[in-house]
Amino acid sequence: MKQQRGFTLIELVMVIVILGILAAVAIPRFVDLGADANTAAARGVGGGLSSAASINYAACAARNNVVTANVCTQVATCAGVGAVTLPATAIVVGAVPAATVQGTVYITAANNTAVAANGTSATCNATYGNGGAGIAMTWVAIGAGN
Repeated sequence: MKQQRGFTLIELVMVIVILGILAAVAIPRFVDLGADANTAAARGVGGGLSSAASINYAACAARNNVVTANVCTQVATCAGVGAVTLPATAIVVGAVPAATVQGTVYITAANNTAVAANGTSATCNATYGNGGAGIAMTWVAIGAGN
């Protein structure tokens, strides 16, 4: 009878499973995905604010720009878009602190652009709080209910 050499299929599968478990445990220790997650969160909030401004403008246009509770909210500045979202997004106007609060949106007075005329738009630049210096974010504000 010939003597066979090599590994059985079960032995190979077990080695692959063990390597997979080791990789799943070791990789998170060396890879920091927190920065990517905070950047994605900032982009998500910015996109949500842009969408909310568009929906609010459409609702206001349908009501001849008459401010109506739960239908048309007045938006005259970039920071005014925060009141349109549900729940409302608090947008802090003023200087951005050195240590920002996680999840808070900060906009300087210089960047709090006015969109006083109905239908006018402005690109709003702000900082999304991440516990550190913050992450730059943008959204488009559309004047409504003015």
